[in-house]
Amino acid sequence: MSAHFQLLGTDPATAARRGRLQTRHGSIETPMFMPVGTQGTVKALSPAQLREIGAQIILGNTYHLNLRPGSPLVRELGGLHSFMQWDGPILTDSGGFQVFSLAKLREIRDDGVAFASHLDGRRLFLGPREVMTIQQELGSDIAMVLDECPPWPCSRDECARAVERSLRWAAECRRIAEGEGFLAAGHHVFAIVQGSTFDDLRREAAAALTALDFPGYAVGGVSVGEPEPEMLKQVGATTPFLPADRPRYTMGLGTPPQLLRMIALGVDLFDCVLPSRVARNGLVFTPDGPLNLRNEQYRADARPLVEGLDNYTARFSRAYLRHLTLAGEILGCTLLTLHNLHFYLDLMAQARRHLEAGDYGAWHRGWIDRYEAGMANRRAAR
Repeated sequence: MSAHFQLLGTDPATAARRGRLQTRHGSIETPMFMPVGTQGTVKALSPAQLREIGAQIILGNTYHLNLRPGSPLVRELGGLHSFMQWDGPILTDSGGFQVFSLAKLREIRDDGVAFASHLDGRRLFLGPREVMTIQQELGSDIAMVLDECPPWPCSRDECARAVERSLRWAAECRRIAEGEGFLAAGHHVFAIVQGSTFDDLRREAAAALTALDFPGYAVGGVSVGEPEPEMLKQVGATTPFLPADRPRYTMGLGTPPQLLRMIALGVDLFDCVLPSRVARNGLVFTPDGPLNLRNEQYRADARPLVEGLDNYTARFSRAYLRHLTLAGEILGCTLLTLHNLHFYLDLMAQARRHLEAGDYGAWHRGWIDRYEAGMANRRAAR
């Protein structure tokens, strides 16, 4: 049994899990959503605001923080926690997603990835040694291994090569973390299972990574363009082959119903830029589906965004929030980001309560039904 992760309970009707993950900067109650702070900040919000809405852990990005301000400077100034004044856990992505998203600016080699900076074209290289050094200098509580995320669609041979390369990089990342005392000091390193839409490759990757005994495991290579049913299928094809006594993390997604469906598949941790990104364009989440504040119907709407969701944004009417959005006021970005992230975090809190009550299966189906019915009704009313 893992010393850092407690499996507190499971749902009788699904594969959903209630857990607790211990880190150097505190414990994380799972299921949990991680707000994305790619460059050492969650856009538009302060660390104090994140704490007020229930954030327990945030995510930073190795590739971006290495470009600016640079991990040596962050280390010199006390590490990422001190640098950004966040005293809770931090997970850092290794830069593996940029292997996918910056495909035109990188060259994949057997020993790592050579990039041309998307900022100024400067050449940089990320291999297992580099990503582990950067994450050690940042002081990450959870460091991700370097991996290659294959595109969708891709051939089986192309995917198999990416999986094989990712396994070698993962083993090297773990060797470095162990040899340099990173693991012994209480930091965690999570492996990433790739395999695209090929179930057998995902099973093989999960088995090989499990044999390396990582503190946690992520499902990677999903939500990269494939249809939602295929994405959920691949998550469901991976989680049964991951150790039950280690946390499971699905990277880079998704919508509220997707999160609840993935919890039912046995996932514990999530991150996604969606709630903060769409907030900056006036889209907000409600239990009856998302609504677009730019629409004329909210011009004189005196109601809060969601009745009963207690945060600072709830003081303001939909009409005022619409005004801020249309006027391009910075306050609008802050208030709507606060709401959307609180909506996600509150949804995770509800999921934990229903897991503890033993009725997650029925509750999550009812929640999704209401949300999707609201979406359908808004489309029909257009």
